[in-house]
Amino acid sequence: MAKHETPKKNKPKPKPRVHKELQGFDISIDSFGEIKSNMNIEKINAFLNENVDDKKLLEREETERKKKEEKEKKKKK
Repeated sequence: MAKHETPKKNKPKPKPRVHKELQGFDISIDSFGEIKSNMNIEKINAFLNENVDDKKLLEREETERKKKEEKEKKKKK
């Protein structure tokens, strides 16, 4: 006997919580793999620059600081 599939009701997904500045922001990927957004990319980038630390820059600053400390130690000897 073949199994009869009952149609599943798609429950509407609750909207995720977002920062006040990004209220109403929606993003999706279409069938061609293109990112579609309802907000200007420059506005998103400005928000990210203000609110998110760049891990790569922090690591670079940390390694530069360590190099300077090592040079200072060598000069003192």
